[in-house]
Amino acid sequence: MIFIVLLFAFFNLITAETFCPFVNTPAQDRRTHTNSMKIMQYNIEWAFLDYYKSADCPGDGCPWKNTDMSYDHLNHVSNIINKFNPDIVNICEIEGCDELKYLMNSTTANYHTYLTKGTDTSTGQNVGMLTKIDPLTDLYSSNLTYSYPIEGSQCGYDGTGHTSISKHFITTFKWNDINVAFLSLHLLAYPDKTDRCAKREAQAKIAENIIEDYVSHGYEMFVIGDFNDYDRNIPDLNNSIPLSKTIDIIKGSESSIYNLENTLIKVKQEERYTNWWDKDGNCLSSSDELVLIDHILVSEKLYKLINNVYIYHNYDMFCSSLNSDHYPILLEINFDS
Repeated sequence: MIFIVLLFAFFNLITAETFCPFVNTPAQDRRTHTNSMKIMQYNIEWAFLDYYKSADCPGDGCPWKNTDMSYDHLNHVSNIINKFNPDIVNICEIEGCDELKYLMNSTTANYHTYLTKGTDTSTGQNVGMLTKIDPLTDLYSSNLTYSYPIEGSQCGYDGTGHTSISKHFITTFKWNDINVAFLSLHLLAYPDKTDRCAKREAQAKIAENIIEDYVSHGYEMFVIGDFNDYDRNIPDLNNSIPLSKTIDIIKGSESSIYNLENTLIKVKQEERYTNWWDKDGNCLSSSDELVLIDHILVSEKLYKLINNVYIYHNYDMFCSSLNSDHYPILLEINFDS
């Protein structure tokens, strides 16, 4: 009996999620061209190699029904990363560092892996990154909470409570001579649900607090991720209108000390979509099911250095696809600008 218990504990240990929040010392810059930088935002959809019971993934709870499918999926993701060879890849919907390291080993770039554990025990998803330039500070998550509905909420939700940002990380970089605070977010899903809208606005107020703190200490801001919401000032392909003030808040509409720009304004409206929402449930994508919910927001100094922003759309969306249900955003910065 003791042997069985020990064996079970060992099995849980070797299959548990892994985390890698600590920076390499000294921080290294492995970019090929140090006068420029390419950054990718990519929600890679349920990147799980270790089984996570709460979400039944790999299994019936996610698109990948077994581990072989999960590996095939990550191979498709690594092909996209290899195609563009970005200097930083911000990744949403990944389980842990085992999955990040598999991606790192499947690419040709000299990446390091960074990820800190979130608090979303329902899905087990986290956010992490592959990067050629090491951050200066260990990745961490804020433990702030905020009550909802917030003052002036437009969601139409009558319930009350407190929420946190269950999937995010914060770190800092030195990009050439610029001190940058890097905030990676994966906010609550379902832009059209009033309860999620109210909670997402509260998450936005937490992000606002984090941003104000860094701006007050002289940092430029880089805020990236899957916001699960629309920007009312940056219409997407289908002119999606948000219920919430989420993106307005994060951009600084209610702050007296900062203002961020949404870099997706540099993309033509007909190309502004990053996610397929199969609203009719027929497993085939149509143009009216494509929405823009992934975003990259930056402070003015960084915005002026942007050379190009584009969204890669060269794979089809359908239920049995091994690609993600999101498309990646590519942003290029030229420090000689």
